[in-house]
Amino acid sequence: MGPLKQVIRSAVTTGKKPGVFGMATKPDQAHAHTYANGMAFELNETQTEFQELARKFTAEEIIPVAAHHDKTGEFPWDIIKKAHGLGLMNGHIPPSCGGLGMGVFDGCLVAEQLAYGCTGIMTALEASGLGQTPVLVAGNEEQKKKYLGRLVEEPLLAAYCVTEPGAGSDVNGVKTRAEKKGDEYIVNGQKMWITNGGVANWYFLLARTNPDPKCPASKAFTGFIVERDTPGLTPGRKELNMGQRASDTRGITFEDVRIPKENVLVGEGAGFKIAMETFDKTRPPVAAGAVGLAQRALDEAAKYALERKAFGVPIAMHQAVAFMLADMAIGVETSRLAWQRSAWEVDQGRRNTYFASIAKALAADVANKCATDAVQVFGGNGFNSDYPVEKLMRDAKIYQIYEGTAQIQRMIVSREVIEKAKRG
Repeated sequence: MGPLKQVIRSAVTTGKKPGVFGMATKPDQAHAHTYANGMAFELNETQTEFQELARKFTAEEIIPVAAHHDKTGEFPWDIIKKAHGLGLMNGHIPPSCGGLGMGVFDGCLVAEQLAYGCTGIMTALEASGLGQTPVLVAGNEEQKKKYLGRLVEEPLLAAYCVTEPGAGSDVNGVKTRAEKKGDEYIVNGQKMWITNGGVANWYFLLARTNPDPKCPASKAFTGFIVERDTPGLTPGRKELNMGQRASDTRGITFEDVRIPKENVLVGEGAGFKIAMETFDKTRPPVAAGAVGLAQRALDEAAKYALERKAFGVPIAMHQAVAFMLADMAIGVETSRLAWQRSAWEVDQGRRNTYFASIAKALAADVANKCATDAVQVFGGNGFNSDYPVEKLMRDAKIYQIYEGTAQIQRMIVSREVIEKAKRG
C-alpha cells in the first residue's frame, strides 16, 4: 500500500474525512477567532499530508527530468509507474473498485503540485482521469469494476476520445458513426488530438448513433468504452506539439470497430450528457494544473529577480519588475481560489458548471500571463532553453485551448449570467 493510500485509510479509521474544503484541521479551530463567519481556508490533516507527498514527488521525480522529456518527447512511463505505486493516481476511483474514493478537491491538490514540475507529465496523468470520469459518472457496477478496477491493479491509462479534426468546441459536429447491428455497434470515423491516444489501455468514445442532422446533440450521441486492442482501432503518429511534449497526443482511426452493447454507457443517446457531466468534474483539475504552472513561473521569476542585478541593485528592487511579480501573485492566488470553489461545489453534489468554467478560464489566462511575464523578467535568458521559463510559456498555451477553449468558457459563464438575470 502506497503512502497516500495509508494516509486515506488512516483518515477513514480515525474519522478524519478527507476532501472537505473549508473544514479546519481541528473541530474548534473555526471558532478560534472573534468573528467566525463559517469559512475556513485550512486544509485538513489528511489533505496536507498528501499535498506534501505530491510536492515531494514532484521535486524528486519530475523536476529533474522535465527538460529531458520536453526535448525528447519521451512518454514518462517510469514516473507514471512510481506515481501509481505511491497512490498519486486514480484516487477518485471508488472503494468498491479498489480505489480511495477521494473527492475532486483532493485530486486538484495533487494536480497542482504535479503541474508545478511539468504540465506535460501532469497531463499524461490527469488525462487518464478524464478518460475514467465518464465511467465514474455513468457506468454500471460491472463496467466500473472491470475498467476502473484494472487501473487500480496496474499502472495503466485511459483516454477521452471525443475531439475530431472538424469538431472540437462544436461537439455537435462529431461525425464518427456508430451503427447498431445485432448485439454490437460498428464504429467508423476519425478522432484527433486525443491525449494518451497511443498509450491508453481503453478509451471513452463519443459517437453519433442517430444519423439525422436535425437530431439535437442531447439525443444524437452515445458513449462507449472501447478496448485499445479492438481490431480496426489504429492510433496515428505522436503529434509534435508546441508544448507539453511529454504528453502523448494522437489521432485515432476507427475502421469497422466492433463494440459489444454491454460497453454502452447508460444507453443509446446519453453520450452528450455524459460528456458534459464529465467536464464539471475534470475542469477543476485542469484549472489547478494551470495554477501550478503559474506558481512555478512566479517562483522562478522572483528567484531570478533577486539574483540578477541592473544599475547596481537586484532587478527585484526596481518597481517595474516588482509590480510584475505582484501582478503574478495576484493572479495565482485568485485563480487558486477559483479552482478550490469549483472543486468544492461539485464535491457537495451540486452542479458546478458556472464555477468550473470561471476557474478554467481564469487559471488558463493567468498561467499564460505569468509565464510570459516570467520570460520578460529573465530577459534574454528567458528566451533560451537553458532556463525553465521558456518551457513554461510553451506549455501554458494549451490551457486556453483543451477541455473547452477560453471562448467556450466565457460562453458558458455568460449564459449562466443571462439566465439568472432573466429569472430576476
